[in-house]
Amino acid sequence: MTEQDQLTEVLGYAFKDHRLLEQALTHSSAAQQKTSRLDSNERLEFLGDRALGLIMAEWLYRRFPDEEEGALARRFAALVRRETLAMVAENIELGRFIILNKNDESTIGRNNISILADACEAILGALYLDGGLEVTRRFIEQQWVAFLESDLKPPQDAKTALQEWAQGQGLPLPQYSEINRQGPSHDPVFTIEVAIEGQPSFHGEGTSKRLAEQAAAELLLAHIRQ
Repeated sequence: MTEQDQLTEVLGYAFKDHRLLEQALTHSSAAQQKTSRLDSNERLEFLGDRALGLIMAEWLYRRFPDEEEGALARRFAALVRRETLAMVAENIELGRFIILNKNDESTIGRNNISILADACEAILGALYLDGGLEVTRRFIEQQWVAFLESDLKPPQDAKTALQEWAQGQGLPLPQYSEINRQGPSHDPVFTIEVAIEGQPSFHGEGTSKRLAEQAAAELLLAHIRQ
């Protein structure tokens, strides 16, 4: 059994166009090699992100018929965020199938959160193109159900919680500032500072500005709640 056959078994779907699956697994670093004839998974990642958004929004709408938009939005954000995508990728051992160039494999690693999340989105895009919406929906519902059911109370992200705390204290809203960015363009690490009047500032890091802001907000919240 080839590696592609093994992944097909995990996905529960046999691709009609095997090139789509190969493209979904191809990181941009491998596609950019002079000897490579492969296309990267970036376009499929774009499509998969939209497919996940539509299917997840409808699923939540039907699953929680009595919830307001704000609660649904918080659930949605938690279920489609990069960390959740990476955990889905880890659950199906997607990392071992990703095609990387040798340099990135040794320095970044195929289990990097950003690489896993992007490949997971690309797989969704490939499933959608090859099998349609219902095939994609079936895979998402199988792989995301544990996350959906793990906490039936709508999650509140750290930025929202910090903003509500500041408003409750009659303070101006938290201010976020980018103070550093490092790493390659395809896998940057941002450092963000958050500040609230009367409190010390804290720095958070993440592979996107949003994640770094959340990390900084979590640190400031932890300080406030001491």
